[in-house]
Amino acid sequence: MSQAELLETQLASTAGPRAAADETLPDDLLREATQRLGILARVWAGLFVIGIVMNDLVAPLVNIPMRDLIPWGRPADVVGVLSIAVSLWLWRYTSRLSCRPQVALDLALGYEVLLAFGVGIVNQWDPQRLLAGRLSWICVLVLLFPMIVPNTPRKTLIASLIAASMDPVGVLVAHLRGVETPGLIPLLWNYLPNYVCAVIAVIPSKIMVRMGRHVQRARELGSYHLVGLIGRGGMGEVWHATHRMLARPAAIKLIKPEILGAPTDKGTASIIRRFQREAEAASRLQSPHTIRLYDFGQTRAGIFYFAMELLEGLDLETLVRRFGPLAPDRVVYLLRQACHSLGEAHDMGLVHRDVKPANIYTCRMGREYDFVKVLDFGLVKYDQDESILDTIKSAELTTGTPAYMAPEMASGADPVDRRADLYALGCVGYWLLTGQMVFEADSPLRMLIQHIQAIPVPPSIRTGRSVPLDLERVIMRCLEKDPTRRPQSADDLLAELDRVSLPRPWDQASARAWWNEHISESPAPPEPAREPAASVG
Repeated sequence: MSQAELLETQLASTAGPRAAADETLPDDLLREATQRLGILARVWAGLFVIGIVMNDLVAPLVNIPMRDLIPWGRPADVVGVLSIAVSLWLWRYTSRLSCRPQVALDLALGYEVLLAFGVGIVNQWDPQRLLAGRLSWICVLVLLFPMIVPNTPRKTLIASLIAASMDPVGVLVAHLRGVETPGLIPLLWNYLPNYVCAVIAVIPSKIMVRMGRHVQRARELGSYHLVGLIGRGGMGEVWHATHRMLARPAAIKLIKPEILGAPTDKGTASIIRRFQREAEAASRLQSPHTIRLYDFGQTRAGIFYFAMELLEGLDLETLVRRFGPLAPDRVVYLLRQACHSLGEAHDMGLVHRDVKPANIYTCRMGREYDFVKVLDFGLVKYDQDESILDTIKSAELTTGTPAYMAPEMASGADPVDRRADLYALGCVGYWLLTGQMVFEADSPLRMLIQHIQAIPVPPSIRTGRSVPLDLERVIMRCLEKDPTRRPQSADDLLAELDRVSLPRPWDQASARAWWNEHISESPAPPEPAREPAASVG
C-alpha cells in the first residue's frame, strides 16, 4: 500500500495537542534516525582515526609541502582523540535497548556542535592559511548532518547556527593565543557560507517533519492510530492500532480497494452495500469465542477497514508448526469452543467460508488459558446468498484456502451452507491431530480435486499415533463428501465431541500448565496468521 493511499485514510483530525505533535517525528522514523546516528558516529570516529594516522604517521614519510594544507599539530591530535571517544560513546548509546530515540536525536545536536568546534579549532590553528577562498569543512557538516539525522526545524536551525559559528570561535581561540588573526571584514566574508549553509540545513529538516506528519496522520482511522504492521497479504494489511481516547489495543485490517473493485460505479456501490450489510451482521455476533468487531468503514481512498480486538496468543497453524501435533483431549477442547462461535453465526444465517487453523486463535483471556477465538467474520455470506467473496476474482485470495475447502465449495455445483464450515473444522481437527493437511498436493487445483474426489486417510493411520476411536469417527464424519452425511449443525458436532471418551479431559489446569511451560508470562505481540489476506490476528 503506497504512502499516498495511506495518507488518504485519515478520517478525522483534532486540534490543540496535535500542534506540538506535528513538530515531532513518528516513533519509527525516530528509531531509523537513531540507527543512522550510530552509523554516523562510527564514520566520524573512523575519519578522525584516518586524520591522525595520515598526519602523524604517513605525512612525515612523504615530501608534501605543508604550507598550503590545514595544519595538523598536537592540538589536532587532542581534538581527534576526544572526537573519537565521544563518537564511540554515542554509537554505544544508540545501540542500547534502553536508548530513547528523541533523547538520542537531541544529543546528536550537541554532537554536531562538538564536531564543528573540533573542526573549527583545527581550521583556525593558523587562521591566515584558511583565507584562500576555501570553503570550510563545517559547511559540509552543517549541510549533511540534518539530512542523515533529522530533528525539528527549530532545533536544527539553532544547532546549525551554533555549529556555523565554530570557525569564528576558532579564530577567537587563536587570537587569545596571541596568533595574528584576520580583520573583521575578511572574517565575515570568508565565513558567510557557513551561515548560509546553516539556513539551508533547515530545508531537509522541514521536509522530514512534514513527511513524519503525513505518516502520523495516515495512521489514523477515525479514533484509531496505526502503530505497527502485523502482516500483509493478498487482500491488504493488518495493523496493530490503539484507540486514541481509550488507549485500547486493536487490530485494523485494511482491504485493498482493487480487491473489492468492480468495473462500473453501480457494481462498486453494490459491493459497498453488501460490505456494510455483512459487517453489520458480523458486529452482532456476541459469542465470547468470536473475535470482537469494534468498527468498520471505508476511507476516502476507497480502502475498507475493520477494527477488531487485538489478541495475545497463537493461531492454530503456528501452534502446530511450533509445537507439533496436539493431544486428542486438547483437540476436543479447542474444537468445542470453535463450535460455539460457528453455531451462533450459523443461527444468524451467516457462513464463515474460510475456517482454517490460521483463522482460529488460542489465547490467554484474563485468567483463562487456551481460550479460542474464531477470526475473520468480516467477510462472510448469508445462506443461499452471494457474498463479497463471490465477487472477488483475485487468485491471491484462494492461495492456501483450498486445503480446507469443502467439496461443494471446490466444485461450485451445490449451494454453500453451514455444513461447509463443519467440513473445514474437520480439516482443522485433522491438522491438530496429525500436523498434516487432509490432502497434500503441489497446486491449489489438484488440492481442490482431491477434496472433491479423494477419500481421506484416517488420522491414526496417517501418523501411526493412537487416536480415540470416537474422536476419529467425528473427524471423518466432518470430512464426508456428501453434506447430508456430516453433522448438520455446529450443535450436532458439539454434541458428538461431548460424547468422545477421553482418559483425562483437557481442562484449565492442563492449559495453564502448558502455557506456563511453553509461553512466556509476558507474551510478545501476536503473530500474524500465515495469510493476513484472510485473517485479522
